[in-house]
Amino acid sequence: MGELDGKVAIVTAAGRRRSIGNSAALALARLGADLVVTGTGRDPATFPDDEKEVGWRDVESTADQVRELGRRAITATLDVTNDGQVADVVSRTLTELGRVDILVNNAAMAIGADRVPMVEVDPGIFERVLAVKVMGSFLCSRAVAKVLIEQGQGGKIVNIASVAGKRGGANAMAYCAANFAMVGMTQTMARELGPHAVNVNCVCPGAVDTARMDGFGRSDEWQRLAERTALGRNGGPEEVADLIAYLCTEGSSWISGQSINIDGGLIMEH
Repeated sequence: MGELDGKVAIVTAAGRRRSIGNSAALALARLGADLVVTGTGRDPATFPDDEKEVGWRDVESTADQVRELGRRAITATLDVTNDGQVADVVSRTLTELGRVDILVNNAAMAIGADRVPMVEVDPGIFERVLAVKVMGSFLCSRAVAKVLIEQGQGGKIVNIASVAGKRGGANAMAYCAANFAMVGMTQTMARELGPHAVNVNCVCPGAVDTARMDGFGRSDEWQRLAERTALGRNGGPEEVADLIAYLCTEGSSWISGQSINIDGGLIMEH
């Protein structure tokens, strides 16, 4: 028996092989949850080499991993900024899996043209970074919250932000804005949904060894990121996933509205 037996979780942006989303889906499945795995429908030509080498199939491969753990899994291509698509995914979840108990808002824009001095940031790129992280999390949370309230059995929402939601940094205007917003949204959602026994928390990782961070390489800049932490190392996606999974269990039933740093001791003041 798993602690999350009978529960159904939706995890957005869970199609990458080396990612927090994939690791979170598997961590929840190990505890007994059935999964809805969403992704953006990436072009296989853009997959990193390690995915191409193993014939990775994005969300379908994550779903296969979940099924290998003995849990049910369905997949969906989802633009989290599209309200109609979000509604369709939640409706399909109810039809095929019977309920929703957990939502992990993990979708975010890839590191890219937004990481420049603020005077050089294109307004359209700024808007898109906020749309995916902030609007996407809002739309997914709103749709799932309606179901959780109607079911009347509580639930868990975990937002994935960043230490960039706690401390601003140069050349990351849009990213910091989006992640600071996630911290505030988490607190508001926790206040509103608490009376319905829904816990809402936020996880704020530091540098995590995922495909998202491949642009940094794994040499000098990567080591400099590690050296800024108290523990002297960067994290792994499984470590973040274990915290996400814990926040979806009854052991965390008195934790809500919190934005928890998981960064090797990079940020300690709040």
